[in-house]
Amino acid sequence: MTSIHSFSSRLPRAGRAAVLAATALTVVLAGCGDSNKDKPATQTAARVNKEEITVHQINYVLAQQRGLPPEQAASAGQQVLERLIDQELAVQKAAEQKVDREPRVTQQIEAARREIISRAYLDKIGAGAPKPTPEEIKAYYDANPALFKDRRIYSLQEISIEASPEQVESLRAKLQEAKNVNEFVEYLKTNNIRFVGNQAVRPAEQLPLNVLPTISQLKDGQTIFSKTPRGAQVVILAGSRSQPVDEERARPAIEQFLLNERKRKVIADDLKALRAASKVEYVGDYVKSAEERAAAEAAAREVKPSTSALTAAPGASAIEIEPSRPAAVSPLIGTPASAIEPVVPITAASAPSGQALDKGLKGLK
Repeated sequence: MTSIHSFSSRLPRAGRAAVLAATALTVVLAGCGDSNKDKPATQTAARVNKEEITVHQINYVLAQQRGLPPEQAASAGQQVLERLIDQELAVQKAAEQKVDREPRVTQQIEAARREIISRAYLDKIGAGAPKPTPEEIKAYYDANPALFKDRRIYSLQEISIEASPEQVESLRAKLQEAKNVNEFVEYLKTNNIRFVGNQAVRPAEQLPLNVLPTISQLKDGQTIFSKTPRGAQVVILAGSRSQPVDEERARPAIEQFLLNERKRKVIADDLKALRAASKVEYVGDYVKSAEERAAAEAAAREVKPSTSALTAAPGASAIEIEPSRPAAVSPLIGTPASAIEPVVPITAASAPSGQALDKGLKGLK
């Protein structure tokens, strides 16, 4: 038992939980009474008619449950076993009724098989990506001060405006002329220009990377004006506070991000090579669809990324570091910078207080 504990202590939490569950179930199945001392441990957890459910099956399910506390492993393993028994009973009955031969079911089985095999291949290819060096990690840290050493928590307010292309420039001019944001909002209301307001508190890593460099240069009370497909958008920095992340704390997140980026590139290059070496011929209606998709992809490469600062999903953070949990890296890091046009007519000295801004934007929602 000491050797098992020593081995499991070196595994991640989910892995330790799975090992402990498998061990606990094996001990139970082997028997704990004196009369069962000489019986060998078995990998069979239960028998359902003539079929066996093994500890390996339970272990696999438990391994998918991330963050499972080790002390809950044994009870979780028992629950998994009960679900597997129910599943096996359903499978056996389905086989009797030949449900597994129905066209819909066979299609789903084949789709799952293809997904599993292709994913395993891509994982194998991605595993060949080289790990970033300490020098590369440091270079990334130094190149992104707004995410790390100059990191801030931002209180942002956003006004999304519906406007024609002809109105956008006049809106920009009105914002530049306004003494404060509230005056600009009143202009929108007076002229029946449709708009929607939003506000949120976001750390640097939860902002789109194409916007962060610009926002990080703003002072409290200043704004960004940018065009959108439906009109224009104004982002106001209502307030901010410094919360830097040192290099040591950021290193694991940066290393994982850079490695993930390399894996994605290795996989993308491999798939591109496979396509180039193969004959892919579209047929019927899919010929036109393929041509339209190619044209859309070419056009998308020329369109600037969205400049929304508030609609980024909280779960898609670029580098999320909190004392209570390890860092996580988002695929947002590394997206190309957008040539957004900052407008800062409201200086920190003339901008209204945060309370005044809140009051003026209450009717935006």
